Amino acid sequence: MRKKRVYLIILALMILGVSSALFVYPQYVNGLLGKVGFLPSFVRVPDVPFQLGLDLQGGMHLVYQADLSQIQSGEYDSAMAGLRDVIERRVNLFGVKEPLVQVEGSGKDQRLIVELAGVLDFQEAAKLIGQTPYLEFAEQKENAAEIVENNKKIIEAKEGNLENPFGATPLTGRYLERAELSFDSLTQESQVQLQFNGEGAQLFEELTKKNVGRPLAIFLDGQLLSAPTVQEPISGGKAQITGQFSIEEARQIVRDLNAGALPVPISLLSQQNVGATLGHDSLVKSLNAGVIGFLVVVLFIVLIYRVPGLFACFALVFYLALLLALFKVIPVTLTLAGIAGVILSVGMAVDANVLIFSRMREELREGKSFFVSMEEGFTRAWPSIRDGNLTTLFVSLILFWFGSSFVQGFALTLSLGIVISMFSGIVVTRNLMRMFVGTFLERLTWLWK
Repeated sequence: MRKKRVYLIILALMILGVSSALFVYPQYVNGLLGKVGFLPSFVRVPDVPFQLGLDLQGGMHLVYQADLSQIQSGEYDSAMAGLRDVIERRVNLFGVKEPLVQVEGSGKDQRLIVELAGVLDFQEAAKLIGQTPYLEFAEQKENAAEIVENNKKIIEAKEGNLENPFGATPLTGRYLERAELSFDSLTQESQVQLQFNGEGAQLFEELTKKNVGRPLAIFLDGQLLSAPTVQEPISGGKAQITGQFSIEEARQIVRDLNAGALPVPISLLSQQNVGATLGHDSLVKSLNAGVIGFLVVVLFIVLIYRVPGLFACFALVFYLALLLALFKVIPVTLTLAGIAGVILSVGMAVDANVLIFSRMREELREGKSFFVSMEEGFTRAWPSIRDGNLTTLFVSLILFWFGSSFVQGFALTLSLGIVISMFSGIVVTRNLMRMFVGTFLERLTWLWK
């Protein structure tokens, strides 16, 4: 019964390992499936590409200086957070996958770092980012119902351009003094309070008087934030947006509105273009380093530990397949630093097996049976494996939490590698060795010592 359970575990691990390997590199099996005439076209392994960072894929690195001279000192962080959100939304609309937009510095001296991987049109991207966030209020067009119906037909037909059922008005973010988060006194639901300046109050009153019973849409950079229905004409320059908002959603709307109403001017300090050729060369060199490191580790452990070393190699292949598949699933943006973390984790993945096999050798040399020596090796090595890996994992988490983007990529891949290596080093190797309990190979002690 015990041996049967071991075989079932090995079978499950093989299915997981092969599935991971096919997910990592699906081109070969998809080519074979394509040659089978009776299989439908959707019977394929999903071909999900790896997400490559700026230094591997090429792209653009921009540094902007924020002008906070017109912002009160207590609102620096809020203004920069709003600016970051707007810029991040813009580069997402530009079609950049996994853009990096972050704030560096403190006080008045704060900068915006923007990394756009895979961007080839540098001038257009820089122009898009440098524009001032634009907030506007729009009213429903007279033929809005007809437009909505036509849009539905276009969506169903999957061809044609959609038309906006809202039309622009003179009221824009330049007239909005501030937006604040508040709560309904009775229901305690989150709502957004708006305060316009004198000219904006007049425009807003005219707009609400004209659109009673109809929605008034609020757009930021062309993206719809909210479309509340006007209940009555509103004077005094104050309004509120109500809806089924969570507190975080309401805060996000407040931040977006303030970012549009009080844009933080930015000026380009530096621009660094990483060509696709340079990125490709970096990727090739990194992969070569990874392959060489893998082969050196395999050669070392097989020469030193013989048959157990072969099991460790199988576990290492399983580990790499599962780790790379996980990079695609999450997904993880791979950079040079991230690949360095993977290469380092390859060595750490074998570290657990080295401790186990060394302990197992000691037990065999004391005359204990193969099964007892193996179980003792795993049991007694576990505290050292656990403590060593957890210590490195804690350091990686600290680096990820407090480090910059370069350090975070290294810490993330290393952390994932540590977690999976503990699984492959203990579960996979242990069950592979259990398969030989009771066989003639366990009596060939020179294979194990």
